[in-house]
Amino acid sequence: MAFPKWIVDEVRRNKADLRGSAAAGTAGELARRALHTVCDEARCPNKGRCFSEGEATFLILGDTCTRNCGFCAVKKAKPLPPDKGEPRRAAELCKKWGLKYAVFTSPTRDDLPDGGAGHFAETNRLIKELSPGIRTEPLIPDFQGDIKALETVLDSNPDVLGHNLEMVSGLYAGARAGSDYGRSLRLLSNSKKLRPDIFTKSGIMFGLGEKPEELLRALGDLAAHGCDLLTLGQYLAPSKSHRPVEKYYTEEEFARWGEKARAAGFKAVLSGPLVRSSYRASRLYAEAAAKPL
Repeated sequence: MAFPKWIVDEVRRNKADLRGSAAAGTAGELARRALHTVCDEARCPNKGRCFSEGEATFLILGDTCTRNCGFCAVKKAKPLPPDKGEPRRAAELCKKWGLKYAVFTSPTRDDLPDGGAGHFAETNRLIKELSPGIRTEPLIPDFQGDIKALETVLDSNPDVLGHNLEMVSGLYAGARAGSDYGRSLRLLSNSKKLRPDIFTKSGIMFGLGEKPEELLRALGDLAAHGCDLLTLGQYLAPSKSHRPVEKYYTEEEFARWGEKARAAGFKAVLSGPLVRSSYRASRLYAEAAAKPL
């Protein structure tokens, strides 16, 4: 399937941004602190733009995943033990950059007893300790449904708790081995029950072969399980060995789906071809926070 013009144009713009001194500085700071980003590991198409603006989504707990999703570019193998110094290094960089909003995620770590929840909590605590007033958004895996692990992260008082549904339920068996649609919905619901004061957030990719009625069901399921914030974006295959793109949606189609999501009851929605779960996260948070309870 041929790439649409908007993808080609955006790749060119991002490559140009990556050649700039600001982007080089961002990459250098990350390398000096031995920090990974999802921007690099997941081959995010917005990397050039975000790096040029001094923004990055930290990838904690290493760069290797214990699951084998067919859409994801993150490495699949036996991961290394957690780096105990990583949370502080991430927090120090947030302070140095003067960030007002920090997003951090991880590969799935089913090899760890708590799924990495303690590492998430420590990272969140240190970021808030070193940068008072900063907003934080941990984007967590499903922790295999372990509610104690979820409580551990929530007890560190993030401003947003993110967990991506990623796709419609009918695609899970072929594209999300080891994950469970219902388990992900329950995680969001449990988060809202445990800490109703913390926004919940999720994301769905388009273009994997979903049908309109499946997308409508997914929007309804997320809203019914207490999800506040939502991102909708186009799936782009990281390589020829990954699950292929079945359809490229237009900007107009994304605008219509964004309206459908708002009608479903989400507090804030970001919908567009190159939207990713952490893209413009602070703006999405601010939009939801400005609305009355």
